[in-house]
Amino acid sequence: MSVATIPAPSTTRSTFDLGIRPAERPAGNVAVATTIGLRTIRRFLRTPQQMVLGTVTGAMFLLIFRYVFGGAIDAGPVPYVDFLVPGYIVTSVLFTGGDVAVGFADDLEKGVTDRFRSLPVSRTALLAGRVAAETVLLAMALAITTAIGFAVGFRIHGSLAEALGAFALCVAFGFAFMWVFALLGLVSGNAQAAQGMAMMVFPLAFVSSAMVPVATMPGFLQPIAEHQPVTVMINAVRSLGLGDSTLAGVGQHTTAYWVGLSLVWCAVVVVAAAPLAVRRYRKA
Repeated sequence: MSVATIPAPSTTRSTFDLGIRPAERPAGNVAVATTIGLRTIRRFLRTPQQMVLGTVTGAMFLLIFRYVFGGAIDAGPVPYVDFLVPGYIVTSVLFTGGDVAVGFADDLEKGVTDRFRSLPVSRTALLAGRVAAETVLLAMALAITTAIGFAVGFRIHGSLAEALGAFALCVAFGFAFMWVFALLGLVSGNAQAAQGMAMMVFPLAFVSSAMVPVATMPGFLQPIAEHQPVTVMINAVRSLGLGDSTLAGVGQHTTAYWVGLSLVWCAVVVVAAAPLAVRRYRKA
């Protein structure tokens, strides 16, 4: 009868020891935000129909107002198409934001958010990376939206620098409202509810100077439309696009005034929505 012998533990490196060691410290905030942002962009590239749907929805409103209602609307000293398109570009941020809210709610519902939160990384960095990526995708959508505006007859009356500044303002406005849509998606809990909650911002698009001059609205509605953030941003973008605030029909204030006020509004929206979104992300 043979006796089996158990070999002594080897002091050499085991075959299964691949040299993998846990990280000595958590990943930095920039690395986390970049990784999450790239994941969001790759995910979008696999489902580009999301941008197509949002763009088509916005284009329908543009075509309706441009060719159906445009002949009955007096935009003052400029053609109605030059009045309409800057407002359309700004409000397209609100039309595409529903997909952002749905994306956050979908990750929450499927447990993706829980897996991310289980990692030893900053929750703020996780959310900021997602918002930054959504802003990049929004900039792509705004470029398409602007091209559609040119296709229906819009022309820039100001300088190229002013036009680029107007586009940059739209991106900044989009970044601010991405935090709002992130909050709505995290609060809603599921994709269907997120889609409905995102529609709550639609009145901001129509009760503004986007489609018609504020002066044509009922008296009780004019103060609301004139002082809400979407109108302020539209006034700034329209003034830059037309090269003159007088042509934009925005009162006695200069273009610099509207640009400054729009940036203030962007900061206010971020300061108000971002902490709430991060808090909800931690507790969702």
